[in-house]
Amino acid sequence: MTGPSSSSWGPLHEAPSETTPLDLAVVVPTYNESANVLELIQRLEKVLAGLHWEVIFVDDDSPDGTADIVRKQSARNPRVRLVHRIGRRGLSSACIEGILATSSRYVVIMDGDMQHDEAIVPQMLTKMRDGGFDIVVGTRNAEGGSMGEFSKGRVRISRLGQRVSNSICRCDISDPMSGFFLVDRRFFRSVVRSLHGGGFKILVDMLASSSRPVRFAEVGYTFRTRRHGKSKLDVNTAVEYFFLIIDKATHRLIPARFAAFSLVGAAGAATHLLCVWVMLHLFHVSFVKAQIAATYIAMTENFFLNNLITWRDRSLRGLRLVTGLLSFWIACSFGAWANVIFARALLNEGMSWYFASLAGIVLSSVWNYSISNLFTWQKKPARMTEINMVDEAY
Repeated sequence: MTGPSSSSWGPLHEAPSETTPLDLAVVVPTYNESANVLELIQRLEKVLAGLHWEVIFVDDDSPDGTADIVRKQSARNPRVRLVHRIGRRGLSSACIEGILATSSRYVVIMDGDMQHDEAIVPQMLTKMRDGGFDIVVGTRNAEGGSMGEFSKGRVRISRLGQRVSNSICRCDISDPMSGFFLVDRRFFRSVVRSLHGGGFKILVDMLASSSRPVRFAEVGYTFRTRRHGKSKLDVNTAVEYFFLIIDKATHRLIPARFAAFSLVGAAGAATHLLCVWVMLHLFHVSFVKAQIAATYIAMTENFFLNNLITWRDRSLRGLRLVTGLLSFWIACSFGAWANVIFARALLNEGMSWYFASLAGIVLSSVWNYSISNLFTWQKKPARMTEINMVDEAY
């Protein structure tokens, strides 16, 4: 491949031999990490000297030009490869695609934000080969590890996540929330079809998907402070983690989206009952009027929470938010009507107002979920521009 002059991009790099198997592949999921790409490649070249290796950046179409920088590097450095995804996002799914894109038996997953210490990768690889492990985890919580400059609040959240994760992973790993680990691709292939594939905690997903005890080891490292770019941690990170836990804890018996819809519905139910109480006791309106008003108030609250959480991957914005709310009201009208009729019948039979009101909510919830999924937040058919595009440079 003919690339830029050496004065533009530095000296040529020797490509991994086509006849010698790769010792290691490094998979780096990226989104807006343009300021870190060059330094990360340089650091990897230093610590992996003497090994046959490659690095695969899986970029979710970063608006800051991350993919362009990687592409230019791959034109000059055959060790660097790019998987450029269009219309798709997600750290876990990016890691899965990166692992599937390499022929190396051993694959390191690490972030592109320079917070993971690449210097321990050779130690992880040696431990993997000598011990025959499935996974070797870079840990912040065991001997030689540190959370670095994490705030106390962030550390407490991490510890809580550790306890929850270990309950579904069925193994006592010190840092299941780690995004820095080495995996044997033979183990990966044994679990890949059972992976949830969503969210950010791909290690938890792999551990919880194994049908047998996972053979693992750990290597401590100090978590570094991000120097460039912004953290991707936000409310969606917690939501995605919740989805993963539900998926693994119930063995997919309860759809994670329905679980989220049910939690939102529980919040709506509390709002509904409060509204009915206020209208009955403070405004002295009839039960039917109170039930109708409370139904639409709770329905509106549920719409915005579901848009933020349950269907965050299809989140409506701008004008579509307004039309979505209208379609949600219309689509759920039958459920609301059944809610009111059923609740009134129970009230006439002598049931207390709060039990009658709650029974009406339960009746309409399954209908509302189905209608919402089909109409309000319907999944659009994939367009050519939304299909994964893979640009692999050798």
